[in-house]
Amino acid sequence: MGRGFEPHPAYNALRSPARTAGAPYARVVNAELPTVASIHIAKARRLEMRPVDSVVAEEGKGLVGDRYHGTKHRHVTVQSAEGLAEASRLLGREVPPEGTRRNLTLSHGAVPTVPGSTLRIGTVLLEVVRVAAPCKLLDDGLGPGAMDSLRRGRAGAVCRLLSGGVIAVGDTVEITVAER
Repeated sequence: MGRGFEPHPAYNALRSPARTAGAPYARVVNAELPTVASIHIAKARRLEMRPVDSVVAEEGKGLVGDRYHGTKHRHVTVQSAEGLAEASRLLGREVPPEGTRRNLTLSHGAVPTVPGSTLRIGTVLLEVVRVAAPCKLLDDGLGPGAMDSLRRGRAGAVCRLLSGGVIAVGDTVEITVAER
């Protein structure tokens, strides 16, 4: 694993046989589907978000090693690289994925914010609980105007974990948007 990530004991059991055997990871990917572009976790509030190549997602609990692991509904936060690009344009400077304090950044497309929408990443199933509202602390970390630049859904969604597994950078994300 990269960047000091220590795998959870269940890590190898959750990985595909091709990955655990050290074989190259290959599968057919629909280029239209978004992929996981980056993963960030922090051990506690206000601590720096650190990038990881993969993370264990525990059903009903959250991402192992993240500050929200074990909370009731705020298990995983998701945003889109396209939303960050638009926020960067509005702010006039880069809004890096870790700067928003979201866990997962998708390569492209809109992140659903309608409660009940789902995101499937391999065996992991996330259900959208609510829109991830940007907070004033973003202005402290990214500069004045950051919070406003992330309004209108650009800050992504807060999700709960309905089923667990391993999420890795490059994994395909299948999105189902719930009806309003």
